[in-house]
Amino acid sequence: MTEHTDSQFRVESDSMGDRQIASSVYYGIQTLRAIENFPISGIKPLATYVDAGLIIKKATAIVNGELNCIPQDISQAIVQATDEILAGKFRDQFVVDVYQAGAGTSHHMNINEVLANRALEILGEEKGNYKRVSPNDHVNYGQSTNDVIPTAIRIGGLLALSKTLHPAIDSAIASLENKAVEFQDIVKSGRTHLQDAVPVRLGENFRAWAQILTEHQNRIYTASGDLMVLGLGGSAAGTGLNTHPLYRARIIEVLSELIDTPLEPAPHLMAAMQSMAPFVNVSGALRNLAQDLVKISHDLRLMDSGPKTGLKEIQLPPVQPGSSIMPGKYNPVMAEMTSMVCFQVMGYDSAIALAAQAGQLELNVMMPLIAYNLIHSIEILGNTIAALTERCIEGITANKERCLAYAEGSLALVTALNTHIGYLNAAAVAKESLETGKSLRQIVLERGLMSETDLATVLNLEQMSGILPLRTE
Repeated sequence: MTEHTDSQFRVESDSMGDRQIASSVYYGIQTLRAIENFPISGIKPLATYVDAGLIIKKATAIVNGELNCIPQDISQAIVQATDEILAGKFRDQFVVDVYQAGAGTSHHMNINEVLANRALEILGEEKGNYKRVSPNDHVNYGQSTNDVIPTAIRIGGLLALSKTLHPAIDSAIASLENKAVEFQDIVKSGRTHLQDAVPVRLGENFRAWAQILTEHQNRIYTASGDLMVLGLGGSAAGTGLNTHPLYRARIIEVLSELIDTPLEPAPHLMAAMQSMAPFVNVSGALRNLAQDLVKISHDLRLMDSGPKTGLKEIQLPPVQPGSSIMPGKYNPVMAEMTSMVCFQVMGYDSAIALAAQAGQLELNVMMPLIAYNLIHSIEILGNTIAALTERCIEGITANKERCLAYAEGSLALVTALNTHIGYLNAAAVAKESLETGKSLRQIVLERGLMSETDLATVLNLEQMSGILPLRTE
């Protein structure tokens, strides 16, 4: 119920009393109370999470209109309001801090109120006339925070994956594969324990990273299958109270069409409401990806270290000056940024795991934290991989001469002699080379352990650094 005191304010009422609200805003009294109750971080809901909620409200308005649960004109006005906001209007009206009331009631009501008030305007009414269009009785018909929010997390996660993370991984894999081809003939020293190891191909380093990302992509696809199973229709406690008998099946059909993804109803609505396992599963896949991205970013930094006192086997493209005091210095900032984002994702994953086990009985009230951390993790990982690819990987060049010098000077070349002169003889050769500075070739020939022709064949760097093909017979 709303009263108008002057043109600048309206008065809205709820079960706790009356409050003045600026006439210009589209949110209502419950959102206002949330603004006052939760001045915590200043972080507003992620755009993708808002989109997910709006898409759900559009679908519910369509279905409830079809089933005559709400009047057709109200159904159409709600749909129009959601389309306008999805197109970019009124985005500043979603204002509740991400750290808020348990389960996400405040954010949910923020969406309901904005849609109700915009629908009122579409119908020629004034904002706040909830007797005509109610946030609860119309926009939220047959729904509860308890089934809408876990569904919004699922939809938001799917949207973020398809729009941000998967395209970024695809581009990174393609770029790494291109570099693998470009650098395939460059031989360098391998390193294990940060010590000299047998020679490898620089191109295979990049091909290995491409394979690692491909495998992570597959793991994320598998995990995200859990997000396609929806408990929408469970209402307050998973029983479907106050929903039309045909609502549950129809809402899945409409949502599938709206996001062009094959969704399915959960086999047990209470289970879908109570368990946060799907989000933990996806978050774990993201954490796994983040861990390998840290490894790759650290490898890039090591291989680019220098330019005079490090490895400097590759050159990462300089993108900004690296020091406020040392002229001419350039730092591997894209790789550094990547590690920082990955550490944040790992932290979010830990928070999601803690929140997921904190549910009680019919509900997990920690869903707002899970929603923000999961969708934000997907998006910052996607943005990071895209930036790393464009601003770093695509511009990497190789120092072929330095790579070859390290490979030729590595004591680990002696490994190739094991099957010809024995491990102990090879170890003695390596020790003498380190103590005297003589080459491995010189010492082997001086000791008469191999002929010069055989030695040249065994210590062929190109042959040693190639990956043996898989053979089954």
